[in-house]
Amino acid sequence: MTGAQHVLEHHLTVYRRTWKGSLFMSFLSPVLFLAAMGLGLGSLIARGPVRTIDGVSYLVFLAPGLLAASAMQAAFVETTYPIMARIQWQRTYEGMLATPIAVLDVLVGEFGWLTFRLALSSCAFFFVMLLFGTVHSVLAVLAIVAAILTGLAFAAPILSWTATRRTDQSFALIGRFVITPLFLLGGVFFPLHQLPQVIQGIAWLTPLAHGVALARSLSLGVLAPSAGIHLAVLLLYAAIGITAARITLQRRLVQ
Repeated sequence: MTGAQHVLEHHLTVYRRTWKGSLFMSFLSPVLFLAAMGLGLGSLIARGPVRTIDGVSYLVFLAPGLLAASAMQAAFVETTYPIMARIQWQRTYEGMLATPIAVLDVLVGEFGWLTFRLALSSCAFFFVMLLFGTVHSVLAVLAIVAAILTGLAFAAPILSWTATRRTDQSFALIGRFVITPLFLLGGVFFPLHQLPQVIQGIAWLTPLAHGVALARSLSLGVLAPSAGIHLAVLLLYAAIGITAARITLQRRLVQ
């Protein structure tokens, strides 16, 4: 077994004690969102003059956007306080590095764990989408992959940032001024083309807008020519973040 596999095994062992509550919330959150926003607000939109959003019901429009956005939020949660705890408060990584495990093993194991968590929560969300009748194409299952990539596109840069921090003060700022605005203005709740050009430009510079667009097109079974661009942007953010994380984590843990 490699060092990275040992790191992943550590996370899975810990998760055995918390998986029930975590999995319950993975199902409860999309149920509440889709019921309140998709069915509740969607029923009001259906009575209005427009009735549909981009040719589909509001529930169908909303669900894949929330799938991608929930992956973004999960990535933010997993790569801030938990990472700082392992580096500084609990010194978990320090204990790992006292064994033959190297920093690169820690990094690979962490991203293996992040991928697992994102896959688990995205699959739970997709199952709820099926229950709400928002899936209309066999391509829709690939929206899970789009959500995982969206999460990694956020997780990698945030993890690289966390590795440089000595306090947790910046985490609230990231949540307040990055994650929340993107959640509201990243194309989840309404089409980006309805926003001012400046806001559209900012949104398209971030991974979420591309993740939402890719997940939505896959969910609807209409793979636009721009899908390749969306995929490339997500992979680019993840690759840059992983490269940066390798540098910052190495500097932090090997002093």
